[in-house]
Amino acid sequence: MNNFVVKEVPPGSFFSNTVFLDNGFVITAPEMPFTEELANTLDKWDFKNILCEGEPHKEYTWSNTRGDIPEDSPLKEMALHSDAEKLVKAETFYKNFLSSVEMLFLKATVSDELDFKIVTEQIRSMIDYIKEDRKYLMRILKNIEPAPEKNYLAIHSVRSTILAIIIGTYIKLPSHKLIDLGVASLLHEAGMLKLPSQLYLSNRPLNAQEQKAILTHPVLGYSMLKSFDFPTTICLAALEHHERENGTGYPRHLYGDKISLYSKIIAVACSYEALSSKRPHKEEKDGYTGMLELLKNEGKQYDDTIVRALVLSVSIYPIGLYVLLSNGKKGQVVDVNPENPKFPIVQVFGEFTPDGKIKTTPTEPNKLSIVRPLTRSEIET
Repeated sequence: MNNFVVKEVPPGSFFSNTVFLDNGFVITAPEMPFTEELANTLDKWDFKNILCEGEPHKEYTWSNTRGDIPEDSPLKEMALHSDAEKLVKAETFYKNFLSSVEMLFLKATVSDELDFKIVTEQIRSMIDYIKEDRKYLMRILKNIEPAPEKNYLAIHSVRSTILAIIIGTYIKLPSHKLIDLGVASLLHEAGMLKLPSQLYLSNRPLNAQEQKAILTHPVLGYSMLKSFDFPTTICLAALEHHERENGTGYPRHLYGDKISLYSKIIAVACSYEALSSKRPHKEEKDGYTGMLELLKNEGKQYDDTIVRALVLSVSIYPIGLYVLLSNGKKGQVVDVNPENPKFPIVQVFGEFTPDGKIKTTPTEPNKLSIVRPLTRSEIET
């Protein structure tokens, strides 16, 4: 792709192909002008460059866009969101937060440093952001492909923390407990930092000895956090996040009420995150399939109250999911319907309001409804 400096693009230019913020996040489609307002927004969030396979032109003409992606591509439609600034802001916040967590983990591993106050401040910022712009944060998570060089442990921890805070907010945890839950979730895999990285980054099946080593990470995490004087409730969450309601978890095979609340929430959040995300050793499932697996709750592994809180917070068709609608259009789930998690609010690609914005509408029984999630190939074509 061609790289353009934002400040050097003439205001009002029409690019001959889709413009990306990075390799996966669309900024404008060819028929949309690159406005001064958009340039200022990008500069405000410290994005200095954009990517495009085409070139800028003074006017839009169809002949300039023959190499464009198809008209009904959801990636193209994303560029027309009236809330583009909030999506850019959400991506910036997420990437900055992830970078800070990667540095946090690096210091804990290399320098044996882990400061409770620093982690707490990070979590406060995440809680504030979720309270203000949760739906935008959830949407961009589906559009960000983790870079191959990124440590999946940090990505998993951050995404699990977002979900845990959303659940904690739904069940109305007091603010101090919500902060502790966030800290516990961010550090629930801390014990992994004490193990060789090839064990959890491997894309091959682990042998018996390696599997046994992985099973030690809850105890290692508990000991590590205790050594840094983290509160006992947070240390217990690291120890118990693999415990299950029916006693089949580890390391202590606890049942039901013997498992701490933070651990129950983190178990649901990180299990859903793992089901719906790509891993070195497995392909991702779509959010709907992952949610159905949790709802089945085979063997009653998870606390039903916590599973229900997740569903009501992000819907059965989770925010950010691309879907096929009953009118034959493609769309994206953009918010929850608190009255019915089966019928979330969607943006309908190819349908517009009188002022030119993408149509946003609730789905309803016997009216506009979701048929199924889109596959990755359907999203990209």
